[in-house]
Order: sequence, then structure tokens, then C-alpha cells
Amino acid sequence: MNSPNSPAAPGADATLDLELASLERKFATLASHVRALRAANAELARELAAANTRSHQQSEKLVEARRRLDMLLARLPAAIDGESA
Repeated sequence: MNSPNSPAAPGADATLDLELASLERKFATLASHVRALRAANAELARELAAANTRSHQQSEKLVEARRRLDMLLARLPAAIDGESA
């Protein structure tokens, strides 16, 4: 067995350097993916907010259309009764 003070096996430094370089590349790739996902998430959040705004506006229009239709229907029987007289 090697003791902590014994010299490293030949090529151990090169192997460690290769492993570190590989980990650095993997970390850089991961960081790039995280940035891309954050940007996509921010865009989706903006799109969702816009869709929610449109939905709220459409709901308001629907409520107004129902109110106007109810008013027209309330007048309809009076108009029909007035014509049959």
C-alpha cells in the first residue's frame, strides 16, 4: 500500500488532470443547460402571464355579454306581449 507520504504512481498526475478537465467540461455543459432552462422558464412565465391577462379580459367580455343578453331577454316577453295586443 502507498502511504500518504509516498510518491504518486507515475502518470497519476496526468490521470487526475484528465479527470478534472472532464469534470470541468461537464460542469460547463451543466451550467449552460441551467442558463438555457432559466431563460426558457422566464419566457414561459411571461407567456403564462400574458395568457392569464387575455383569459381575464375574455372572462370580463363574457360577463358583459351575458349581462346584455339577460337585459335583451328580459325585454323580449314585453315586446311579444305588446305585438299580440
